[in-house]
Formats: sequence, C-alpha cells, structure tokens
Amino acid sequence: MQQNLLIPSNGIELSAVLHYPANYSEGKQYPCIIVLHGFGSNKDGANVQVPCALYNRLGYFALRFDMQSCGQSGGQPGMVLCTDQVQNTKDVITYLQSRQEINSQKIALSGSSFGAAVSIYTGGDDPRVAAVISAGGWGNGDRKLQGQHPGEGAWEKFLKMLELGKAYRAKHGQPMMVSRYDIVPIPAHLRQGLPGNSVMDFAVDTAQSIFDFMPENKLADLAPRPLLLLHAAIDSVTPTSESIEMFKKAKKPTELHLFDDVEHFMMGEADPRVESVITQWLAKYFPA
Repeated sequence: MQQNLLIPSNGIELSAVLHYPANYSEGKQYPCIIVLHGFGSNKDGANVQVPCALYNRLGYFALRFDMQSCGQSGGQPGMVLCTDQVQNTKDVITYLQSRQEINSQKIALSGSSFGAAVSIYTGGDDPRVAAVISAGGWGNGDRKLQGQHPGEGAWEKFLKMLELGKAYRAKHGQPMMVSRYDIVPIPAHLRQGLPGNSVMDFAVDTAQSIFDFMPENKLADLAPRPLLLLHAAIDSVTPTSESIEMFKKAKKPTELHLFDDVEHFMMGEADPRVESVITQWLAKYFPA
C-alpha cells in the first residue's frame, strides 16, 4: 500500500510517495526511513525504489520524494542547492511526525550519492534523525569534486567555470547553465543508472553549492546516533576515499562496508550482500 503526497517546503510543494510496511496493522506505530535520491535524480529511480521495497519488507514505512527543483516537485529548474535539500528533508521529517501511524522518535535517513551527503549533514544538524545510511556518499565537496575532475587542467577548468558563473550572474542577473556532466562526470556505461526525467542542465550555483558543502563537519554532532557507510570498492563517480575519510572522522557507532562487483548506483542493484549488511545493521541499531 502506498500514498501519494504533496509536502510543503521552502514555499513550494514536494512530490512524495509514502510506502506502508508489509506487516502494517492499523492502530500501531512504525518506524520510518526517508530515502533520498542522488544528484538531479528523482524519487522514481532504482536507487530509491529498491531500498524502499527492502525497508517495507523489513517492517518500516518508507518515504521517497523529489527534492526541490527535481522530478515533480516545485522550484526553479536547474537550481539544485544543498541547503535547500537539507531544508526539504527537515520539512519531510516534520510532516512524518504528524502522522499517527509513524513513531515520531524513530525516523531515519537513507541516501545515495548526493542524497547520502544530504542525509549525513541533516542527521548531524537535526536531532530528530534517529539513524543514517549513506551509500556512495561524500563528506567534503571541495575534495570530492577534485577527485571527480582528475587529469591535467581538469580541476583548473572546473574552478574557471565557477568564476565564469559568478561573472555571468553579476552581468545578466540570472544563472549560467551548464551540463550535469560538467559538474559531476559519469562514465557513459553508467549513465543508464539515471532515471528518466533527471535534471540534465544546472545553474553554476549548483556546482558552487556542492563545492561549499561539508557534511563531514556534522559527523561529531550525529553521534551517538548510528551511521552506516556503504561504498563500491571501485566507484567510477564518487571517490571511494570519501566514505573512508568520513569513517576516520566519525564517532561510534559507525560502520564502513566496501563492496566489490558493484558500482556507484549500488542501491538500485538489489545486491544480496549489500541488502544483507543493511538488514543486519538495521536489526542491531534501528530495529523495526
């Protein structure tokens, strides 16, 4: 059973879907896991729907939603900002706490890539978050972007794009738009992992927002609430070192798992090893 929703946030409406747990019984309260999509993606991607189905089977409510300016949610096209996504997530938590069938003290976040970074930051910034699952996430925008733009002159080209974007806005009063792959390169063989209707052109302001975003600075505030870090051992999009660096900085209880034979869109692959780790971790740290 599922319910389509419109949730107010930042003066716009977020398109969302609430999935009921497989063992749902009226009159009881259940924990809920909010599943956050990646960069310019949306709630219909496999990286969102597959984990939602897993959480439902395990006895959790699961909510997926389109971030501001993504999918079917409101917002300026291409203007995807980290701070907006954090606020969107907080507003979704507020909505869920108003639902009688959801335990308001047991709301967790699960995110992939950009959504993982937002999950970690929001978890550290908002004490209402009970636990965080990060898959292919990152903790330092500057560092991770440098890792995504290797090679001679690539990082200098990226920094030049940021400067051109500032000059363009100052001159024209509106953002300069660039391709998503100028911000976050994705190898051609992985691009099918993006769901239909993904945002393909972004304001340079988005790139600057990512550059400035530092979820790792919120890790100390997240503890002692539990954190699970998942990453592909070889990730062709977000450097695997990002999760390793966050593990070094995080406090207990934190676990880090690296998986071979999966890629950046690992949460959409229904990999039995990944799902087994998540299932066991939830049973220990965030039981249904």
